Amino acid sequence: MRPPQFGEDITNQTNNENVDPRMGAMMICTRLAGRAIIRVVGRCNEAQENEKLDLSECQLMQVPDAVYHLMRHTELKSCDLSGNDITKISPKFTVKFSLISSLNLSHNQMAKLPEEIKDLANLTRLDISHNSYISLPDAIFKIPNLQELNASHNYITDVEIDLIKAAPSLQVLDLSVNPLTPRCHDHLSSISAVRVTLTPREKEDWEDLTI
Repeated sequence: MRPPQFGEDITNQTNNENVDPRMGAMMICTRLAGRAIIRVVGRCNEAQENEKLDLSECQLMQVPDAVYHLMRHTELKSCDLSGNDITKISPKFTVKFSLISSLNLSHNQMAKLPEEIKDLANLTRLDISHNSYISLPDAIFKIPNLQELNASHNYITDVEIDLIKAAPSLQVLDLSVNPLTPRCHDHLSSISAVRVTLTPREKEDWEDLTI
């Protein structure tokens, strides 16, 4: 049997009994990982030009140290980490990317943020939608210039109303598609200083007088 030629998938060499059937899967995983690395490096290079780091859909579980190294001479204005498998971001993130005004963490697996998030003094827009939050981190409401917060499509049941009212710059808060308690929903609906978006709640049986 002739040896496999360059570019051929060795898993198709069915006559070679010595080929480990797991090798095909390993090659695929290695190829995918290689593509992800190339994608990350390419987008870091783009960010060095436009100061907007887009690492969405890069199969990340965290922000690699290599990213911080590549961006060490760039003053980023925005960062998009959406569509990955990130469970947390480290305090290092807030130090290395301290000048960003927009941060998109949507569509990940996050349930918390570092306390240091409050140190992002230029941050005006934060998107943590489509994650695994069961409550909003207190530090969010300490971000001095945060104007817009999207926390929709999470698992939040209760929110501290006083924190929202005390947020220094918050103007827009999206809490739609969260399992908010009726009491919390009513309190959020009464807030006037911040434009709060909520999913209309269904009335309890005892509230529906038509039954």
